[in-house]
Amino acid sequence: MATRIRLRRVGQKGQPEYRIVVAERSKARDGRVVETLGHYNPRTEPPTITVDAEKARAWLAKGATPSDTVRSLLKKAGVFQAPAG
Repeated sequence: MATRIRLRRVGQKGQPEYRIVVAERSKARDGRVVETLGHYNPRTEPPTITVDAEKARAWLAKGATPSDTVRSLLKKAGVFQAPAG
């Protein structure tokens, strides 16, 4: 099972909020998820990022690959460190 950590859009039309989720790579953006790791609200000032760091690190250790956007959010939250080199 190839898993990916990515954003799932929730919220009303024109008022986006996102959940940070672990899903199979082949599933739809808002389809079935394996686990929810946190949420992201870009409409607040500054944007709100809430992540369960232990769960996120565990999924990264299991081989789940974050999307580009989630990678930058995890870096801002202090969960993800880029590999040196």
